[in-house]
Amino acid sequence: MGVCLAVKRITSPLMEPRSIEKIVEIDAHIGCAMSGLIADAKTLIDKARVETQNHWFTYNETMVESVTQAVSNLALQFGKEDADLGAMSPPFGVALLFGGVDEKGPQLFQMDPSWTFVQCNAQAIGSASEGAQSSLQEVYHKSMTL
Repeated sequence: MGVCLAVKRITSPLMEPRSIEKIVEIDAHIGCAMSGLIADAKTLIDKARVETQNHWFTYNETMVESVTQAVSNLALQFGKEDADLGAMSPPFGVALLFGGVDEKGPQLFQMDPSWTFVQCNAQAIGSASEGAQSSLQEVYHKSMTL
């Protein structure tokens, strides 16, 4: 029982492949795949790591959905008119997939650049997501194992 995150890295021969990470560890039980502006993703990943630790220390449990909700809330604050100190000013140009295992079992959440998030059984993001999503719909079934 688990969650699998995978990426296809398309690089230029002029780029150092190790310098672009598209899958990161949030904590030992949660990972995140990203597509879009990686600099924007790094800001949100830092927030996710802090929220994961806060949730763990407060409730002694790992919760994939609460971390996703916290990142969504942070990203949504960019449009607020009041001058909250924690609010971000520019919109973020990145899509994220948060996946992990918590007390509810395997969890996967997709967050798009509008900062709405939905729980998924299987999901693809990025430039070739339409084809990948079609493949997932053809082959995925709930009884699959890793």
